[in-house]
Amino acid sequence: MQDLKKITGIAILFIVVLRLSIGWQLLYEGLWKIETLSSNRPWTAAGYLNNAKGPFRDHFRSMTGDPNDMNWLDADKVEAKWLDWEQRFLNHYPNLTDAQKSRVHQMVHGSDYFAAELSALPPGVEFDGSLGEVIKFDPERKRLIVDGKKHLTPAEKQRLLEMVPVKKGSNGKLTGGTPLDREYYDAVEKVYARSARLSYVEKMQASLRGNPELAGQIDVEQEGTIDGKRVGKIEQYKIALDRYEQRLANADQDYKVDHLDKIWAEIQQMKASLVNPIRAMEDEMESEATQLLTPEQLAAGPVPPEDTQIHRVNLLTIYSLTLLGVLLLIGFGTRIAAVASAGMLLSFYLVMPPWPGVPAVPGPEHSFIINKNLIEVIALLAIAALPTGTWFGIDGLVYRFFQSRKNKANKTN
Repeated sequence: MQDLKKITGIAILFIVVLRLSIGWQLLYEGLWKIETLSSNRPWTAAGYLNNAKGPFRDHFRSMTGDPNDMNWLDADKVEAKWLDWEQRFLNHYPNLTDAQKSRVHQMVHGSDYFAAELSALPPGVEFDGSLGEVIKFDPERKRLIVDGKKHLTPAEKQRLLEMVPVKKGSNGKLTGGTPLDREYYDAVEKVYARSARLSYVEKMQASLRGNPELAGQIDVEQEGTIDGKRVGKIEQYKIALDRYEQRLANADQDYKVDHLDKIWAEIQQMKASLVNPIRAMEDEMESEATQLLTPEQLAAGPVPPEDTQIHRVNLLTIYSLTLLGVLLLIGFGTRIAAVASAGMLLSFYLVMPPWPGVPAVPGPEHSFIINKNLIEVIALLAIAALPTGTWFGIDGLVYRFFQSRKNKANKTN
């Protein structure tokens, strides 16, 4: 079509409305996602990218930096992540008191020691052997002190209590021994209760490293082990992922793909059972720290997220949606904005393309080759091929401005 003047007014109207509709959709998506950034659950593209399918699956999954959430199952990486969050928390909120800073530090790391007041050790009480590595008495400060990194075990507590002839009744009253014996007995119970409080890092490490069901352990006598090793759930998850990837590479028929879909769903359930408890710990830690803040400090907003690969992908997506939506709505740089929008939506399409041999996208939509994203891509390319910005938009004002100057120059000449 060489002569654009042959386009009817109604056609121009609908093409402009199409451009405005797509622009509004992109803008609203971007604004909604921006609003979530100030919430406890900011939007992320991680879930969408991690479930990518088709020939570009590995590329899109790698954009998250951790497609299988393995970092959540590595105690050292989780600890480093939480220590980084603690520093960002302290830097973000103004005028934190020393008490607040100390409480956050203890909550994340744990205390360096746990103490209870005690005027003196009763005669005959000595902390030797392994007990001496965990607990000590400071005569100058008059305190019974437990090492913050070791904690008292129930067995160690019982040994300490048995060093004095004191009994505790069902009503909680202490009987027997001297007043100093009873003071010591009470101090041991207090310091044990305080040392029983684990920091979030310690609870996480106990879950990922100290739980044989998750981490696995050497148990030569147990039947059903491989080389004497009982495989924990974390290792089972890794093995399941490796097997899935091998089978996916060889899935050349529909029934194999359908079977892999079921296996993938089981793997995702396995991942959730392992990762969600650690995520819940992190949420609880952040919530508990937030409760320490005053209303004035809370006005500073949530702690900025860590600068990770997926965070940069999220921001690029959010602000691209917003900016391109605005440009399409106001009709400024319309053709460039339409092509850029088409490229962005094409990338969304390629994450889960409805192609033959590619597992179907979960959800109510049923598509084959063409889906909503690809339709919008085609519509945007059509918009880019037409001067819709000059029909209705800032591009038209700019075009008429330069056209009038050109006409004036021609008249002068």
